[in-house]
Amino acid sequence: MDIVTPVSFAEVLAAYLRDHPVERTHEANSNPEGVESLERADQLKGGWWHVRLSRADVLGVVLPWHLSEGGARELVPRTGLTVAEAAGRIRSDGPPWYRANPVCAAKLALLEWAPFTPVFLSTSPMDHSDYSDLLVREGLIHIDGLHRMISWELVGRLPEGAELDAFVSGTLPDTPPPDPRRHRPRAGTGDERA
Repeated sequence: MDIVTPVSFAEVLAAYLRDHPVERTHEANSNPEGVESLERADQLKGGWWHVRLSRADVLGVVLPWHLSEGGARELVPRTGLTVAEAAGRIRSDGPPWYRANPVCAAKLALLEWAPFTPVFLSTSPMDHSDYSDLLVREGLIHIDGLHRMISWELVGRLPEGAELDAFVSGTLPDTPPPDPRRHRPRAGTGDERA
């Protein structure tokens, strides 16, 4: 993982909404929940960071519980899986998994060749029931981008070098926390850089 720069929550939210508008009409639009997750992650200590991830970084991202968009087979148990483990589960289950989880499978297919867009992660679990039973309590933990990361791995698109943009909430190893005066908007000004 390469650290690019500390960023404000306003910058993170703008990046998210650029690629994931909440008013988008499609089956199982989870973008409004994504905004709520980013707001929860903003409560974690350490601020926000723009980073670049390699394939190895992405494969190690811990995913919280995921019931496969209401499908018949759970993709990620409550104890969590890494992106590598979830992709391996889909590969080993094959067509029966895809048939049992048509909405999730459709998202994976849609994203296979979609342009790379930033994923959103944290360095510790958020305060939400989907994260309460995670066995891993630190590292890179998913906030938004589960289907994208898994899909890109399934078709072999993840870059070997640190090329995939991500925004991470929390304290990163060997970095000082961002200066809140510089990276938080001033109240009522709309100014993202104080």
